Amino acid sequence: MKIIVDAFGGDNAPLEVLKGAAEAVQKLEVEVVLTGNEKIIRETADKNGISLDKISIIHTESVIDIHEEPTAVIKEKDDCSMAVGLKALAEGKGDAFVSAGSTGALVVGATFIAKRIKGVKRAALAPIMPTAKGHMILVDGGANVDCRPEMLVQFGIMGSCYMNKVMGVQSPKVGLVNVGSEDTKGRELELEAYRQFKNAPVSFYGNLEAREIPFGACEVVVSDGFTGNVLLKLYEGMGSFFSHTLKDMLMTSVGGKLAALMIMKKIKAFKKKMDYTEVGGAVLLGISKPVIKAHGSSNGTAFYNAIRQAKNCVEGKVVEEITASLAALGGDKKSPANTNTNA
Repeated sequence: MKIIVDAFGGDNAPLEVLKGAAEAVQKLEVEVVLTGNEKIIRETADKNGISLDKISIIHTESVIDIHEEPTAVIKEKDDCSMAVGLKALAEGKGDAFVSAGSTGALVVGATFIAKRIKGVKRAALAPIMPTAKGHMILVDGGANVDCRPEMLVQFGIMGSCYMNKVMGVQSPKVGLVNVGSEDTKGRELELEAYRQFKNAPVSFYGNLEAREIPFGACEVVVSDGFTGNVLLKLYEGMGSFFSHTLKDMLMTSVGGKLAALMIMKKIKAFKKKMDYTEVGGAVLLGISKPVIKAHGSSNGTAFYNAIRQAKNCVEGKVVEEITASLAALGGDKKSPANTNTNA
């Protein structure tokens, strides 16, 4: 199996990308294809004693910056490391793609270069987040600010397929984020999506209030991209807030420090559960081949886990499962595999 990785995506590229790639080829039995400036990649590897065994390079000197327009990836920067990687994916030179670069550019590039699965109306960003019962997937985490009801239903189907095939959750519950649990609550978007979910091939939980999410009420949390991104950022912020508050409480007195020693294992376990590097990244659901968006500040561990996540997507046949589920819903008859990104 070959995983294509954007060697210059992210704040810590290319060094941390190389660290993660080298670890992946050793532990995951995969080959890695890096896209980017070959001279810089080899110099960085030599300087830091990183082996490039089972790692090949597709040379390109251009890199898309996070401050550039997302559409630049298919226009003036169509030779950047991200675009070249997506083209290689589309041409069958790899089985999945990983990048820590611009989220907007990755969504645009994946949609127009790698293309969507037949029947998928919009690709959705789907981060994995911790809950009291394990993990849940949030769909959409910010790729589609404006959505239609049928898009939310597709998000639920795609998220359910991922949690089942990659995370091993049997019959994952799908919840629709809303301001109340009653089926009469919400905007027209949620009201119509609720009605359509009743006929969807998923285990539909119903409306889901935000306060239920951290307790693991559902394994698949569905919302439009605007609401989802607010949830994502609040979730991340509260996790950081609790960690820092707990540290301050325990480190300000001798008694607190003694207490910290007694519960240090549990503190470390909590920190690991909240650590994004342990997951790898957010999967871009709905693309014809697995695409993983790693965190912009990813280190070697995060890149390793993103590659592992990509491998699991391929082995779990997530794309094939989504295709079959949408066919069961009749989605393949309603929407051709086009590349129009207008809502």
